Amino acid sequence: MRKTKRRLLYKKEMKEAIDILLSLYPDSRSELDFTNHLELLVATILSAQCTDVRVNLVTPALFSVAKTARDYAEMDPKELEGLIKTCGLYKSKAKNIQLTARILDEEYGGEVPATREELMQLPGVGRKTANVVLANAFGIPTFAVDTHVFRVSNRIGFADAKTPDETEQQLMRHLPEESWIGGHHALILHGRRVCKARAPLCETCPASSLCLFVKGKEPYRL
Repeated sequence: MRKTKRRLLYKKEMKEAIDILLSLYPDSRSELDFTNHLELLVATILSAQCTDVRVNLVTPALFSVAKTARDYAEMDPKELEGLIKTCGLYKSKAKNIQLTARILDEEYGGEVPATREELMQLPGVGRKTANVVLANAFGIPTFAVDTHVFRVSNRIGFADAKTPDETEQQLMRHLPEESWIGGHHALILHGRRVCKARAPLCETCPASSLCLFVKGKEPYRL
């Protein structure tokens, strides 16, 4: 009888693998530059389909002229578009930032709300953006799934999912809650530096002995 391929690591292996990644990136954090909750929210909106490096080149000038939600809400749209143009999708991002800023100013006293439900009511804020803000601004355990988290977690065997939302649910089910925030950042860094999309550096990966991708048992290649 033909043996069925394993699609997930065993629970003990998952714990071992996430511990390896956490130890590999012990001080991992968001690579977006920000000094307060509002800056984080704006930077995360800008990071959609854009690199953190590019966002960090744009935000110093933006943050120097817009320090409050009201500043964003009252800014000339063309000025805002000009400041964020190199982030891509700048027209829609500028519109969403200003609409969000008006809501924050009028309904939250200029503060960023601390629940996923409230955050996801803001224009330009989806589940991933909300999770990033919750984890990095408020220290609330969440597992934001971007392209790196999706790829690495499905390759290693933390998840067997076809969408980011399914991946998030499986990661939260399979990994201990205390590892969610650090694990999110570690998976991102590992995806950028080692477990790359086209040419993963499996021979240098400390988790390769556990990884189902390396063992040739992955359900599909990402």
